Amino acid sequence: MALVQNPFGQVLVALVTPFTSDGEVAWDDVEKHIDDVINAGADGIVVTGTTGETSTLTDAEKLRLVEVGKSVAAGRAKIITGGGSNETAHAIELYRASERAGADGVMIVTPYYNKPTQAGILTHFRMIADATDLPVILYDIPGRTGVPIRYETILRVAKHPNVIAVKDAKGDFSEVSRVLNQTDLLYFSGDDANVLPHLSIGASGLIGVTANIAATPYRQMIDAVNAGDLATATAAHKRLEPLVRAVMTHVPGTVAAKYILHGLGRISSPRVRLPLVGPEEWEAAHIEDEIDLVADIPGVDFSNFRPDRNAAAGGALPKVHGTTR
Repeated sequence: MALVQNPFGQVLVALVTPFTSDGEVAWDDVEKHIDDVINAGADGIVVTGTTGETSTLTDAEKLRLVEVGKSVAAGRAKIITGGGSNETAHAIELYRASERAGADGVMIVTPYYNKPTQAGILTHFRMIADATDLPVILYDIPGRTGVPIRYETILRVAKHPNVIAVKDAKGDFSEVSRVLNQTDLLYFSGDDANVLPHLSIGASGLIGVTANIAATPYRQMIDAVNAGDLATATAAHKRLEPLVRAVMTHVPGTVAAKYILHGLGRISSPRVRLPLVGPEEWEAAHIEDEIDLVADIPGVDFSNFRPDRNAAAGGALPKVHGTTR
């Protein structure tokens, strides 16, 4: 893959939002974590996405995350806001406010729960893209939204000048190739286990959960693919495999990522907001068993991994709830 010039970067972290033990945003931890992942090789940060628990963040928190991200990044990485809405009017206002807050791009998720037709999805994307001058990433994740972005819809929305990329969590490689052949869209892998396969057929980069913990090997993988060095890229993929399994297979990725980051001493609390809860005993045991198989991950020392199942247990109710309006 030739080096892809794009406005987002290539190693994008789907950032967790660190909370205090009572479920409030831990702003000092947010700043530290953003700085950590940038120093580890990330050149893009997606705040307020699925992994950032966007569904339970308030609009004020989402906008402050953009502002804090921009301040900490200080030009070292792009800040993309991923917190949309299944209400088109709300999404438009939120993305406009994010643009004013300094976001470098927006990631629009397919409207969830409503289960709109493809015409409704197309209209949602077009109206939001019309409302902002920022470059747009479409987020295709039918496992969460209930509806995929159909191939024909992608082709139609790709004609909008602000829509320049797709984050793919659908895993249909033949469709990815088909869209890459027929559009100028950039593709980002949204499936941590399939980053290298996506890159091998022309994806531009990744938007990853596991990169919260280990951005460096993803940086190495991307750089190797850009240089045509498949052996080095494959070695990075193999090293990451047990860590990806630990993060992505037993509990929601947000829950596992926070559990691991806390065990490494990189965030102060593993707390998530309800209805998410920390891993149960047997789930935590599975995560820890996978971690025991991790070796030689650049930038991460698991010899100091000290998980705290009690600190992670349950979920928090914040003082101010999120809202769709």
